[in-house]
Amino acid sequence: MTPSATPAYRRLSVEERRSQLLEAALKLFAHRAPEDVSLDDVAEAAGVSRPLVYRYFPGGKQQLYEAALRSAAEELQHCFDEPRQGPLLSRLSRALDRYLSFVDEHDTGFSALLQGGSVVETSRTTAIVDGVRRAAAEHIYRHLGVADPGARLRMTVRTWITAVEAASLIWLDEDKQPPVEELRDWLVEQFVAVLTVTASRDPQTAAVIGALAEDGRD
Repeated sequence: MTPSATPAYRRLSVEERRSQLLEAALKLFAHRAPEDVSLDDVAEAAGVSRPLVYRYFPGGKQQLYEAALRSAAEELQHCFDEPRQGPLLSRLSRALDRYLSFVDEHDTGFSALLQGGSVVETSRTTAIVDGVRRAAAEHIYRHLGVADPGARLRMTVRTWITAVEAASLIWLDEDKQPPVEELRDWLVEQFVAVLTVTASRDPQTAAVIGALAEDGRD
């Protein structure tokens, strides 16, 4: 008689186990404020014991939260890493599609991440979030074809990134209305609008607007 087949237990590698715990933590942080998530919650979600969580994150909840935040930050940074092919505004639309999809999937966690005020917020977590903003700005400069952006263009791009964050938070607060496609198109139009305003005062931005006009005619 052939013995019944049972799946063999496979011990996870250190990296696999750490990734498993981070994934469980991210899912919890996605829908609950960080201060409302305990190590017991993470252990239960991952199907492991609390001591095992401490083994991988001896700094406790703060270390786990920062590691999860870095993982989320890496995902957000990739949102604007769009191949530089095709019209710029189409590229920006695709980047925003990915960004807003992340916001949609991580709603409560995204709010806690950007609004701050969490009991687990530190200068390190603030730096992680700021790194996402700076990375997004660098991607946009490259899409604009500007290697050395001046102060006015930098301010314009970074102000727009802040507006995207604010609009995303308001969108969540408004029960995800208007429809996400409408929000995306509005943010793209807003990007062109703020560049146009700056162009009246800055030759570098004026050249960017001229290139955008040529791009639209291709």
